[in-house]
Amino acid sequence: MLYELFNNLGAFPGARLMTYISFRAIMAGVIGLVTSLWFGKHFINMMRRRNITETQRDEKLDPFNVGKKGVPTMGGLVILAGILVAALLFGRLTNIYMLLMIITTVILGALGFADDYIKTFKKNKDGLNGWVKIAGQVILGLIVGLTLRYAPAAVMNETVTTRIENNTTYVQKTPDVKSTRTTIPFVKAHNLNYADMFTWLGEENKYRAGWIFFVLLTVLVVAAVSNGANLNDGMDGMCAGNSAIIGVALIVLAYISGNYIFADYLDVMYIPGSEELVVFLGAFVGALVGFLWWNGFPAQVFMGDTGSLTIGGIIGVAAVIMHKELLLPIICGVFLMESVSVIVQTRVYKFYKKRGQHVRVWKRTPLHDHFRTSIEQVIKVDPTCQIRLRGSKELHHETKIVLRFCIVTLLLAAFALLTLKIR
Repeated sequence: MLYELFNNLGAFPGARLMTYISFRAIMAGVIGLVTSLWFGKHFINMMRRRNITETQRDEKLDPFNVGKKGVPTMGGLVILAGILVAALLFGRLTNIYMLLMIITTVILGALGFADDYIKTFKKNKDGLNGWVKIAGQVILGLIVGLTLRYAPAAVMNETVTTRIENNTTYVQKTPDVKSTRTTIPFVKAHNLNYADMFTWLGEENKYRAGWIFFVLLTVLVVAAVSNGANLNDGMDGMCAGNSAIIGVALIVLAYISGNYIFADYLDVMYIPGSEELVVFLGAFVGALVGFLWWNGFPAQVFMGDTGSLTIGGIIGVAAVIMHKELLLPIICGVFLMESVSVIVQTRVYKFYKKRGQHVRVWKRTPLHDHFRTSIEQVIKVDPTCQIRLRGSKELHHETKIVLRFCIVTLLLAAFALLTLKIR
């Protein structure tokens, strides 16, 4: 909005500032943070006045006697407000990638809000039907995948070379094309074309199959990362803290992908227009940091599915747009661990239950709950339960668990960025 306004002011003093990605990204981050801080305070007070709260955990079930009763939920609206206000103000709204990110925020925000609304106002702990959630994520994945396939502006250049002569930078690019190529970490010629997986279909059909595979993969990425973030949201500051770190890593990747000089230097795909993701992700990180002011231990508000589903979706869609989706298992390693722990725990429990045994791999899942749960708590609920990975008897307060998970995410994000050179 402000970009178009200042762009039309011509020689007006300061108008050129809006042409700089760095300026707009920093301003988006600041406005996102300030909006989250301001709106968060009023949102929490409003929810408390109306007694719209959630019983997150009973102190009798927590080894540290941390009870969280009467804490407002649906705080994801605070994050959404910070993101959308900043993105609409400083984003270039004619950019296809900016529009896709805003659509992602609105669709998953609405999906998460519906789930929280049912839990909070309808007093139904199950919330929105699981298949409805999956359907919403699938629809979003199809929108993103098909837009990248058919939108004329969604193109990329596989290789870019630059040289400087007489203080002038000359750029040579391969033609703008629509491609199913993606970046593979640790590989020197590190671009994989999904279409090459279907050469057995013939030269013409392999590209059709490659695009079908790409769209289906986009659906999988959106659903997987969105649900992974949802599972990670179980402790004060956990999901917001990890996601802010991931957001910073994505900002670096977006800046590299949208800058032909850095794309040439690091030999990565140049994606025209993807630099606008830097502005959106700046708003994303700013809104999360502002939300942490209210969500840090002891939390004054929970983000609920309104926030966690949206956060995961934003991360997944941004990575797909940059053709960096294969880096997500590294960058979002914590989300992956949380998801795998739940899947393994569920499968193992069901397998042994058919044989009349109660077996768990971990004391509790998602994985972060394993570190704050004692064996005595599990046995008290299920006296016949067998625990395969008991771990240390020492239990950790959630503040320490959150801090350590964030440190792991920081290391993984740094390692993911290093893979651009380690190949």
